[in-house]
Parts: sequence; structure tokens; C-alpha cells
Amino acid sequence: MCRVLAYIGPDVPLESLLLRPANSLVNQALDPELYPDLHLAGWGFATWSEHLLKPEDPFLYRRPMAAFYDDNAEHIIPSLQTSTMLGHVRAAAYDSKAVLADENCHPFSFDETPWIIAQNGYVPNWQLLQRELLPHCKDAYLKQMRGTTDTEFLYVLLLSLLEGDSDEDVQRAVEEVLRLIAKAMENLDLPGLTKLKMALVSPNRIIGVNVGLGHQGETNPAGDWKKLRESGPGTDDFALSMLLEPMHLFLGCHVQQDDDGYDFEACGEGEATVAMFASEALTEDGEGWSSLEFGEIAFLEKKGDHVSKTVKRLAV
Repeated sequence: MCRVLAYIGPDVPLESLLLRPANSLVNQALDPELYPDLHLAGWGFATWSEHLLKPEDPFLYRRPMAAFYDDNAEHIIPSLQTSTMLGHVRAAAYDSKAVLADENCHPFSFDETPWIIAQNGYVPNWQLLQRELLPHCKDAYLKQMRGTTDTEFLYVLLLSLLEGDSDEDVQRAVEEVLRLIAKAMENLDLPGLTKLKMALVSPNRIIGVNVGLGHQGETNPAGDWKKLRESGPGTDDFALSMLLEPMHLFLGCHVQQDDDGYDFEACGEGEATVAMFASEALTEDGEGWSSLEFGEIAFLEKKGDHVSKTVKRLAV
């Protein structure tokens, strides 16, 4: 699966998230800790900062090549700071069906919404499922689609179901997305393992989602993901383990380092000024990181100098 990283906090050098940590997002494209394959199908990031000439808009960068081969990265990233960031490295099947283009790289950003999106996920047969799902999609978002990925279509569907931008509105929309996909699979007899491990980000807010459907389209798949992982790549059990594994959360503070070290330290919610949501911890030992378990949604928000975290179970 793809790898995703979202950040909110004080303005920090972008390289302290994307380049410098031992398990930085760019490093994960080459050597992910929790996934066996390289991520060669593109990468990108979106960032907000008061130092940008248009601080109200995300600076969006996407490129259809492996992040560790991108010769622009070492020049662009050190020049930027960020207070809200969403980054992504893309995995895709190594065949002619995988379209490598800017339009298929995450994050996705549309007009008429404060939210951008990226995910590690997969919706099988999504083109066919559109027969059932398109009536729930608004033209304002459909007309902005430029690529050929399931994630961009999910973005359209999710935005179309949002009745507002509150945490409760987003949770209801995520739950409805999953119910609609499950119903479409049932109606068309196209069940399949579905992963929705996504980050929805707007300035000073991250909503992290870890949910999906089992091999038969069931909303309550279960199992020990670590034991299932032992079956090895290419098996149904391994695929289920990728669905059930946790995502990762971090609350802490930014600490300026003099060398190329890790610039964050964990602390309690009452003192935290930084929050992150990720596929993998940025440190190899994972110290200070907690888990967002399958079936959960996390709401991270920065107000003033501090961040808060709320985790809830999704009703699906």
C-alpha cells in the first residue's frame, strides 16, 4: 500500500518531516518498515505556511516518479516551511494498467472545499461500482476529476456527502461512504477487500481514518494482523493483514536539532504543540507514537499553540 504522512503544528522546516527522520516519508518510498515493496508510482505533498505568498492556499507538489529519484526534492523541500502538511508516496501494480501521471499522484485538492486528501487504500472494481455511486456525487466535484484513481473518486464521493466541516459531519460522511460502497458491491455482486486508510487535511486540522471492508465486502472483518502477515505476500491472509493493521499517531513538541536528527519529542496532550498521522512512525523504534486501530477515526486539531486529539469508533 501507499504511505501517507500528515502534520499540524508550528511552522517547521519541511525537510524535518520529509527528508531528515530515519524513517522519513521519502525514505519510506525506498525502504518502508511495514510493507514489502518499493513505492515507485509517484509522490507528492501539500503544505500551508504563513511564509507563503498565498498562506490561505495549499502549495501542491506532485510528480509521477519515485520520491527518492526526484531531483527537485533536495532543492524544493529545504526552501519550505510548513504548519500543516499532507505527504504521500504511491504504490501501484507493476503493469501497464498503472497510469503514472501528475493527475494520479496524491494529495488531491479541489476548489470549493477546505479539505485535501491522500490515502493508503484500494477499492476493487471502483469503475464498475460507479454505476451505484455516481448518483450520490455532486457535479461541482465530479467536474474537477483529472485522474484515473479510486482515491480521487472517493474524494468526490466524500465531499459530496459532507453536510458541513465539523468533526461530526466528517465522521457521518465517512461512515456513509463505506455503507454505500458495501451496498454497491452487494447490488452488483462485486465483493472485495477495500482499504480506506486516509488522511483528510485542512489548515490546522487532520482527520485520520482507518476502516474498510473484508474479502466478502463485510463491514466487520476481524483477525490478528500480525499473525495474518506471516502468510506472506500474495495470500488472502496477507491482504487482510494490510487492512487490519493500525495507522500511527504522534503528539509532541518540535525541538530544533543542530544536526540531521529527529526534530520532535513526545509529550502529553496538555503540552503538545505538534500532531502527526502516518502509515509508519518516522522513527525506526516508534518511540512516542501510538496506534489508530482498524475501525477508528482520529480528530487532530491545533488551536492557538496547542493540539488536541479525539479518537472514536466508526459506526459501520
